[in-house]
Amino acid sequence: MNAECVIRLRGVRREYRMGDQVVHALDGVDLDILRNEYVAIIGASGSGKSTMMNIIGCLDRPTAGSYELNGRMVAGMNDSELAEVRNRDIGFIFQSFNLLPRATALQNVMQPLVYRKLPLARRRELATEALERVGLGARLDHLPNQLSGGQRQRVAVARALVGRPAILLADEPTGNLDSATTAEIMALFDELHRAGQTIVIVTHEPEIAAHCRRVIRLRDGRIESDQRREHA
Repeated sequence: MNAECVIRLRGVRREYRMGDQVVHALDGVDLDILRNEYVAIIGASGSGKSTMMNIIGCLDRPTAGSYELNGRMVAGMNDSELAEVRNRDIGFIFQSFNLLPRATALQNVMQPLVYRKLPLARRRELATEALERVGLGARLDHLPNQLSGGQRQRVAVARALVGRPAILLADEPTGNLDSATTAEIMALFDELHRAGQTIVIVTHEPEIAAHCRRVIRLRDGRIESDQRREHA
């Protein structure tokens, strides 16, 4: 495997049985994503992009084919190994933020580090650094309901970054934000990419995909097009 290849899918299929019908959510996908790529996976509802995100994020397993993440084959992993991979190699960012409502910004960002058995002082240090990186160093002790939508999504980005993952995987990360806040969050992703972070954004919005250096369009479970550009 190319040392710079973070994600490698080969012949990936995902089938679901619905009554007498078999739905081919992914129908033989081959894909390489390299370190520090900034990728949008785009497509209409039912194109397979959510299934692709779940497989890349190790939340689901393919029916057939292989998936190699950061040099490790995923197929042979048990549930606890998959959980560890999700914790260490993948930073998840969701449309709905998924913050703990009664925890401060700092406590929310510290949460993924609990599973690494790091001392409390080290967890605090790393979480503070991550919040400062996304511009929320002055909001460490604020609860989610004391923050704007954009600030809550920044907390979610900090939580995804705190473990220094191989990839950031964002699912419709601006879906609950207004246009001004969307621009602010996408500017943050642009900045993270320039700093060397590998980012994969799943979206149905062309304006979001336009920020990315590579746009993969899915249709009927297959890659319809895969376009790279020098400048987003």
